[in-house]
Amino acid sequence: MKTQANGILKKTAFLSVITLVLLSCSYDKKVVKEVDMGKEKNEASWQDDTSPITFDWYINYSWFTTAWGNNEVSKYVTEKTGVSINFMTPKGDEAENLRTMLDKGRLPDFITLSAWDDGYKNIIKSGLALPLDELSELYDPYFFKVADNQKLEWYRQSDGHVYCYPNYSLPIEDYENYKEDRKPSNQTFLVRKDIYETLGKPDMRTPEGFLKALEEAKNRFPMVGEESLIPLGMHEFTKSGNLSIDSILPNFLAVPYEKDGKLYDRYTDPELIRWLKTLRKANELGLLAENIFYESRAQIEENIIKGRYFAMIYQRSDIEVQQLALYAKDKNKIYIPVDGPANSNLDQPTLAGDSISGWTVTLISKNCKDPERAIKFLSYLISEEGNKDLYLGKQGATWDVIDGKEQFVPEVQKLLERDKIAFDNKYGAGETYWMLMDTNYIQKWAVPKPEALNVLQDWPKGKTYNFSVYDQTNPYGESEEAIIFSKVNTKWQETLKLLLLAKDDEEFDKIFNQYQEYAENHGNEKVIQYKQRKFEENKKKLGIK
Repeated sequence: MKTQANGILKKTAFLSVITLVLLSCSYDKKVVKEVDMGKEKNEASWQDDTSPITFDWYINYSWFTTAWGNNEVSKYVTEKTGVSINFMTPKGDEAENLRTMLDKGRLPDFITLSAWDDGYKNIIKSGLALPLDELSELYDPYFFKVADNQKLEWYRQSDGHVYCYPNYSLPIEDYENYKEDRKPSNQTFLVRKDIYETLGKPDMRTPEGFLKALEEAKNRFPMVGEESLIPLGMHEFTKSGNLSIDSILPNFLAVPYEKDGKLYDRYTDPELIRWLKTLRKANELGLLAENIFYESRAQIEENIIKGRYFAMIYQRSDIEVQQLALYAKDKNKIYIPVDGPANSNLDQPTLAGDSISGWTVTLISKNCKDPERAIKFLSYLISEEGNKDLYLGKQGATWDVIDGKEQFVPEVQKLLERDKIAFDNKYGAGETYWMLMDTNYIQKWAVPKPEALNVLQDWPKGKTYNFSVYDQTNPYGESEEAIIFSKVNTKWQETLKLLLLAKDDEEFDKIFNQYQEYAENHGNEKVIQYKQRKFEENKKKLGIK
């Protein structure tokens, strides 16, 4: 194994008490530290020291705005552990902000960012993260008790170390019970209830029915207040793609991830091409938002809360705040999920649920002011105890045993159902602090959602799948494959916009063929081979034959 540069020196003996030379605090001063390696693995080590300490924690999402220390849950956790948190978020573009931080070579104590981008991999590659396994061996055996071994193995790097831990990660062995018993997929096709029902609940599974419904909605309901109706909305277009088109739509079409044991290029699938041409036609007919390529998430959310969209290819969890507000005004004007775009056989969608990769990952920086307290706090957060404290808060204050179940007291539950933002700010419970939440744990305390949200989560049940084995196959960094992948992916994002803007199907085909030629001429075959190797490695990691 490689030794972490400027990091922790390896242990030289397994003794009950050993003397270690470490780089302290910011790892620039040598100190001698005694560590009790005889501590039982079952003991929660965070209890050893509950003196006040504040960690800087960077969240790589500009939309996260809930502070620490101003609500019931965060005050309780600080009172219990001694740990306070100073959350930091990017002011502008997340990717650019992270690059700037990496260039400076200094990061806050904790860092949370997407499990699906290269950001966390670049942090590890740059030597700016501490290995969690080494920190645990040195300071906190309890980490190995509360951490899921499959998650650790999934994120183990080529040097043998684990540098990050995921949230909302579902081990593959839980898959058999996943469809009904675990959190349903976030991926939905949504329509505004009142308009959809007035139109006679049209079948929108075929391109013809889809376009007809959008046109009728536009013609019969041209205005929402003083603004025009937007027949179809999607997630924002970013530098890394469009979630609605790149992921949700292919899953609605049940486009396979592999064929005959080989990874499949879903972008070339005839069913997806058929529906991309449908979206092109929608744009030609004026059924897409005029500024769809430039709308920010904040602008989209503003349109949702106004009820300006008739239909949306969107994640249901991303409209919960707006849905509650709409319900409070008029329960008939909320968004409901319905059968949306389907393949030619009208097969049920195969929607993505939680996977082993999770949604985000959290790392401890090598600049961390106190690595010992950091790993112990992280162990607490990923444990059942930590999840319970963050989800429910303090017994008697925010929750109690009611009808034999640990759940929010009525006043807390009522605010959650009425105003999610006010709930976050006052109580900070539920999934307010989601950074290291565990799907399996929080299901124990989840209460029935209010009607406005319950309707969103019921529809994906039975259509949700664990696609872990296909995760983390894209090359990154400065390898030849990564450079090719970056170029081809950038080309695809440019092409996608041009496809939707094409004046007819003939121009669409020409643009798409040019993309395929570009990919082939720029060595995309090497990327395909790389991804296949990673796919085979994933199968071994997960014990899939």
